Amino acid sequence: MGVTKTQHFTGEQNRLAALAKALGHPARVAILQHLLKQQTCICGDLVSELPLAQATVSQHLKELKAVGLIKGTVEGTSVCYCIDKQNWEEARDMFLQLFSSPVACQDNCC
Repeated sequence: MGVTKTQHFTGEQNRLAALAKALGHPARVAILQHLLKQQTCICGDLVSELPLAQATVSQHLKELKAVGLIKGTVEGTSVCYCIDKQNWEEARDMFLQLFSSPVACQDNCC
């Protein structure tokens, strides 16, 4: 993969791209939907909810945590995950701002 030259873009553009990349896998979307539905921290039962191996689920959780959409706390020998409310709302606002921007192109162009 080539160099992305992220330094040529604003912090907001880079943040939005990182969030979009994290959301770009259906397993991660499923994890987020499950955490939102439960409205509580989940310890360990994500693997039973998804048709994926433990290692694969852990990798997806790591990606979601890296961009701040979820947070994890250690409880005994397990890690409990939940939505990071502040970052979730920030991400929602960023996507809403992007998608509520007016489209300059008319229906008959392109």
